[in-house]
Amino acid sequence: MANIPDKPTLDGIENRWADQWDADGTYSFDMSAVRDDVFSIDTPPPTVSGSLHMGHIFSYTHTDIVARYQRMKGKKVFYPMGWDDNGLPTERRVQNFFGVRCDPSHSYEAGFEPPFRGDPPKKHQAVPISRPNFLELCDELVEQDEKVFEALYRRLGVSVDWEQHYATIDERSRRVSQRAFLRNVQRGEAYSQEAPTLWDIDFRTAVAQAEMEDRERPAAYHKIPFQKADGTGSIDIDTTRPELLAACVSLVAHPDDERFQPHFGTKVIVPLYGQEVEIRAHELAQPDKGTGIAMICTFGDTTDVTWWRELNLEMRAIIGRDGRLLPDAPHDVDPEAYALIAGKYPNQAQRAVVEQLTEQGILIGEPRPLQHPVKFYERGDRPLEIVTSRQWYIRNGGRDADLRADLVARGTEMDWHPGHMQHRYDNWVEGLNGDWLVSRQRFFGVPVPIWYRLDAAGEPMYDEPLLPSEDLLPIDPSTDVPNGFSADQRDQPNGFAGDPDILDTWATSSLTPQIAGHWEEGDGLFERVFPYDMRAQGHDIIRTWLFSTITRSHHEHGVAPWSHAALSGWILDPDRKKMSKSKGNVVTPMDLFDQYGTDAVRYWSASGRPGVDTAYSEDQMKVGRKLANKLLNVTKFVLTFPEADASIPLADAVTDPVDLSMLAKLDEVIAEATAGFEAFDYARALDRTESFFWWFCDNYVELVKGRAYNSRGPEAANSALRALREALGSVQRLFAPMIPFATEEAWSWWNTNSVHAASWPVPSALTGDATLIDPIIDTLAHVRRAKTEAKQSQKAAVESLVVTAPAALHAAVIAGDGDLRDAGSIATVSLVEGDGFSCAITLAPTD
Repeated sequence: MANIPDKPTLDGIENRWADQWDADGTYSFDMSAVRDDVFSIDTPPPTVSGSLHMGHIFSYTHTDIVARYQRMKGKKVFYPMGWDDNGLPTERRVQNFFGVRCDPSHSYEAGFEPPFRGDPPKKHQAVPISRPNFLELCDELVEQDEKVFEALYRRLGVSVDWEQHYATIDERSRRVSQRAFLRNVQRGEAYSQEAPTLWDIDFRTAVAQAEMEDRERPAAYHKIPFQKADGTGSIDIDTTRPELLAACVSLVAHPDDERFQPHFGTKVIVPLYGQEVEIRAHELAQPDKGTGIAMICTFGDTTDVTWWRELNLEMRAIIGRDGRLLPDAPHDVDPEAYALIAGKYPNQAQRAVVEQLTEQGILIGEPRPLQHPVKFYERGDRPLEIVTSRQWYIRNGGRDADLRADLVARGTEMDWHPGHMQHRYDNWVEGLNGDWLVSRQRFFGVPVPIWYRLDAAGEPMYDEPLLPSEDLLPIDPSTDVPNGFSADQRDQPNGFAGDPDILDTWATSSLTPQIAGHWEEGDGLFERVFPYDMRAQGHDIIRTWLFSTITRSHHEHGVAPWSHAALSGWILDPDRKKMSKSKGNVVTPMDLFDQYGTDAVRYWSASGRPGVDTAYSEDQMKVGRKLANKLLNVTKFVLTFPEADASIPLADAVTDPVDLSMLAKLDEVIAEATAGFEAFDYARALDRTESFFWWFCDNYVELVKGRAYNSRGPEAANSALRALREALGSVQRLFAPMIPFATEEAWSWWNTNSVHAASWPVPSALTGDATLIDPIIDTLAHVRRAKTEAKQSQKAAVESLVVTAPAALHAAVIAGDGDLRDAGSIATVSLVEGDGFSCAITLAPTD
């Protein structure tokens, strides 16, 4: 055929086909499609804060494979692309890239030029700039990063509709995020309160429960006696945080611990600081930890918060938002003793307190070292502290058993792939101990769309928030003015103040179905795509992105947001450790694309089963490249056979039992691959297709090529030719979701449409015995092996072949007699009945 190149190659096909797909609109979504014809995908928006890594390539390939399959099944696939470009990661990148830091007290500077555009010197002191200037730099950098990200995803071949694009900081995202939040407020699902909050002292922001992680850190137990207030003795406690003695509000032991039962309700005096605190009982106390009795401080950890809340204790907060101990002593605390630690960081205060305890002979023995888990913000470098601050929360079942049960039930409304991942979701929801903290004390993000009245003293009246009407969204309360007020009343007594915080990035990302689907924008798209058919994501963010999206959908729509949750695993390095930037074991995707080709990298990704952590393997990529090359070469080989007579119906054209047997095997593969895809198990579909493909190339094509060249007449030849092309077309379509570039290249040599617009293959349903061909192939393998062992060419003549086989196999060997003689250059084939299967081969004499 004229379209077949002389030397098929994978080199350069990615850019050529990507451009062609764009020009043809191959993946454009049909906005007129009705809901029943749509397959909609809630796409994970990658964080635009640096570079993409192999984890992105791995999981996005999985999503794309499903999208391509559904498109070939006849669905109108809604597959948008989004960028998560707000929040802390972007701010940190902007700070590091430009050498600046945001200081809201600074005035806006028109035409501001940052001191650097790239990595500043290590000793560079970040330049303070206004918030508007800082946000301009954020916009500039994320725009650059988005272009780089888009180029890489295009090279990966993801079949997204690039016209359906969103970013979590663009106008639509701000409008959707603020609208949903205001409705949460109006329905009572969102509320603000002054409360203990996990706090990162470097980022100077609150942190949600889902953003925490435990890290093992060295510490030490300090044994400290608390004197009984009635002078009858002392109670010894073990603590790893003696610097919080001034924040102590109680001692606590388990209610069943007989050692302390006589002391419940009595009081002790806190060493150094003198406040009296009561000994109480609570089931969270651990009798086997330390001395069995602990001090409750406001606040050392999340258990302190639970005890404080459930035991209705007083507040003695001593740690401020900057991470330092507050300047003034709490009530009932000796101010002179406290002055020695005021203003210090906790680690500095701990050293000072231990010195005082030692000097005064209070500390019992030496500190005893240990390793224990400490809470960190997942992106932070120092342990989290717990400070008291006013924050916004969305109810998520952490304090409401009925809501918690409802959210667990939402998880049953969808199919999970793999199924056991639902248990992770259930365990997370059932283990929540507080509502979702959604406000952040940062700069680049969606503003909390609320103002507050100020009283005569200029203090905010938090119980009287001022809400904008939805038609005004998006708004920025730091610059916009609420109805009924004028700009000169901002921050003035009896005036108003804007909420200074932004919404957590998850509070926006949890609305990706609404953002991408143009929720309430009047174009009807949302009704066509929601609830979505599929959410694809990593299993590590079930507790964040997946759960938060379900929570928002439950509050706003009363349904689960998708029908299927498809989870990808992690990428592991050769030592079976998770690949991550922090570990320094990441690999750059573009280098791999250049070295092995995109299809090879996609092949490796497609080999990873849903939800299973998968080892990074360049050996697997080499196999993928070999497969893609073989597809090109076997396509060329098959297409260079004489043209088949396509005017005869397939059922009438394919008459040879060998061809029918091959097609019966192919029918089984199509059925199994389809079943795999329907279960979102693309790896199973790839495995079955690949196994058949190599068998087809190495065995069937070699077996029938003589007949295809008309060695036994036109009818026999046409049967082989039609079977070859039927199988080739099916195999190309079966591979198309996994290796889209090589399949498109090979398909284009004999078709005018795109393989990705072609229909998914269906079984031919011809009457054939899938097992008939097996003994024929086994026989040919024996002949090949004999020639190899004799160091003869595969074209060497065979004088005779005697096949010993059970009678049940004779018909199969007879059916393949002609093809065997052609493929093996065999003069005569004879059959002998026997219990086993063997071949006696006599090679023709050579000169």
